[in-house]
Amino acid sequence: MNDQINSGDEHGPEQGADHGVLGDAEYAEFMELASQEGFDLEEIQDALGEAAAGPLPVLAVVGRPNVGKSTLVNRIIGRREAVVQDKPGVTRDRVSYEAEWAGRRFKVMDTGGWEQDVLGLDASVAAQAEYAIQTADAVVFVVDSTVGATDTDEAVVRLLRKAGKPVVLCANKVDGLSGEADATTLWSLGLGEPHPVSSLHGRGTGDMLDAVLEALPDAPEQTFTNGMPLGGPRRIALIGRPNVGKSSLLNKVAKEDRVVVNELAGTTRDPVDELIELGGITWKFIDTAGIRRRVHLQEGADYYASLRTAAAVEKAEVAVILIDSSESISVQDQRIVTMAVEAGRAIVLAFNKWDTLDEERRYYLEREIETELAQVAWAPRVNVSAVTGRHMERLVPAIETALEGWETRIPTGRLNAFLGEIVASHPHPVRGGKQPRILFGTQAGAKPPRFVLFASGFLEAGYRRFVERRLREEFGFEGTPIHISVRVREKRGRNK
Repeated sequence: MNDQINSGDEHGPEQGADHGVLGDAEYAEFMELASQEGFDLEEIQDALGEAAAGPLPVLAVVGRPNVGKSTLVNRIIGRREAVVQDKPGVTRDRVSYEAEWAGRRFKVMDTGGWEQDVLGLDASVAAQAEYAIQTADAVVFVVDSTVGATDTDEAVVRLLRKAGKPVVLCANKVDGLSGEADATTLWSLGLGEPHPVSSLHGRGTGDMLDAVLEALPDAPEQTFTNGMPLGGPRRIALIGRPNVGKSSLLNKVAKEDRVVVNELAGTTRDPVDELIELGGITWKFIDTAGIRRRVHLQEGADYYASLRTAAAVEKAEVAVILIDSSESISVQDQRIVTMAVEAGRAIVLAFNKWDTLDEERRYYLEREIETELAQVAWAPRVNVSAVTGRHMERLVPAIETALEGWETRIPTGRLNAFLGEIVASHPHPVRGGKQPRILFGTQAGAKPPRFVLFASGFLEAGYRRFVERRLREEFGFEGTPIHISVRVREKRGRNK
C-alpha cells in the first residue's frame, strides 16, 4: 500500500487543506522543517491534505447498458481510461478513478451493464446499481435521452429512492438544442432536473459536475469516529469462502443459533447483523455470504451475495477472515484478504476447524501461511473451532489488538527521530551515482495509519517495504494495513 508521487507533478486539493491529525504546534514545526529542506509549502499542504483526508467521497455512475456511462466517466476524469465500445456489456468489473473538478477531488466508480443471467438483464443491472449506491456518497444516474425512460430505468430509480443518496440525473446523448426537448421528458422519473449532456463531445458536463459537487459531501460518510462508531458498537465483518464456518462461528460466539447453518455451501445470502456481548463489550458482528469467484463470473443469488459482502466490509472496522485450516489456502482466500487490505480495515485471521487437523496437516499449513499469506504477516491469528468452541476466548483480544494498531498515531517528532536512525543505519542504495534519502515525514492520518515521507529522490519499492517493516517493528501496528506515500523534492536550492 505504497504510492510515490513527484511533488512537482501532482495538484492536490484546494488550499487550506486539513492538517489531518497534526495539532497546530506540530503542524507549524513540521512546515518549518519542510521550508528548511527546500519544499514548496503549498505542495506540503496538498500532501498532508490528501493523506489526512483518507478515503475520497465516491461518486457512482449507474444506468442501463450502453447509455454512455464509461464515456461520461472518461469525460469526468479527463482521460480515456474506461473501456468504451458501441455495444452493451463492455464494462464488467466495477472500476474506480480519481477525478478533480473546481479544485475538489473525488472518486468516480464506473459500473457496467452485465451479461444476462438466470434472473435476467434487468436484475443484473439492479444488483450492480445496488452495490454502487450502497458504497457511494452520491450517484449520477445516466439515461439515454434519445430513448427515454425504460422499465429498467424505472427499476433503478426505485433503488435510488430506497437508498436515499443524493442523485444527479444525467440526460446523455444530447448533442444539440434539438435534443434538449427529449431531456425534459425525463422529469417524469421524479429525480429532479435532468442535466442535458453529451458525454462524447463534452457538452453540458461542466454544469452537471457543478451539480455533482453540490451533492457530494466534503468527505465520505463516517460510520465511526474517535474510536466509537456512530450509532452503535464496533462493527466486525466475518468474511471468507463459502462453508468455512462463518455462520457457525457467529452462532458460537452468540451462544445460540442466530443464523442458519448447513453443510451445503452458500446458505447465507444476505449480511446478517447481530449484537453480541463478548469480554464485557457489545460488538456488532456481520455474517456475510461466502465469496466464490470474481463477481462478473457469478450468476443469480451468488452475484447479489458477493456485492452485499463487499459492501459489508466497506462499512466494518475489523474484518475477521475465516480460513478453512483443513484445506489448502486457495486463490479465493488470498483474494478475500486483498479485498480487506485494500478496504483499509483492521484484520484478524481465524483458522477454523483446527480441531480436525493432524500433525502433518499443521506442519504444511504453517508453510502455506508463510508463503501464501505473507502480505498479512502482521495480522493477529487465532486457531479456532466454531463447532467445539475451541479458543473462542482468544477472538476478542485479537480484535482489540487489531483495532489498537488501526488507530495508532505516532507523533511527528518521534517519527522523524526514528526515520533519522533508519537513514543513518540503513541508507538507500546508490543508483546511477545518486543516493536518495528520506528527509522527514509525518503520520497524517489513522484508521488505517497513513504516512507521508518527503525524500530527496525516488525511493525504490524494496526500500519502502523495508521502511514499513521497520515501522511495524518499532511501533507495532499489529493487525492493520499501512499506507505510505512518498513526495520527492524537486531540484531547487536547499533554502527558498
